[in-house]
Amino acid sequence: MSLAAAFKPDYEHYEGVRPIQILLLRIGYVLVLGFVGYRSWTGLLNHEGDWEPYMAAAVAMWASSSALSFIGIFRPLRMLPLVLFEIGYKSIWLIAVAWPLWSADRLAGTVAEGMTQAFLPVIGPILMVPWGYVFRTYVWTPSTRAPARAVTFAS
Repeated sequence: MSLAAAFKPDYEHYEGVRPIQILLLRIGYVLVLGFVGYRSWTGLLNHEGDWEPYMAAAVAMWASSSALSFIGIFRPLRMLPLVLFEIGYKSIWLIAVAWPLWSADRLAGTVAEGMTQAFLPVIGPILMVPWGYVFRTYVWTPSTRAPARAVTFAS
């Protein structure tokens, strides 16, 4: 494949998504599987004692996300909702939690600072997502449902 072909939409294999974007998505899935998977699964498997419920929920979510990323390596477009979920929760957290603390100059030295550093790379997935495909597939798709039929009762 030539470099120019990597940047041209591929309608035959990837529903109009550029092969370079498919490659970037696959790299993203591998990174999530490797880094998030390693931390979450070792945390789950090596944990002793009672869980703090919110932390347990977060670790379980990250473990599930990493497991689903394995599918994304092979089916990158089908697993895009997983990437959209990641973008969503990280962006919401950065806006709702980190931004107010940073604006008030109270972020430095807090646990939230560490989370902020972990969530700021959300720019990567934002840049990797083929947004045209997302809008064509999930936003602007005409309804495929059959029109409702009138119900009649026989007398």
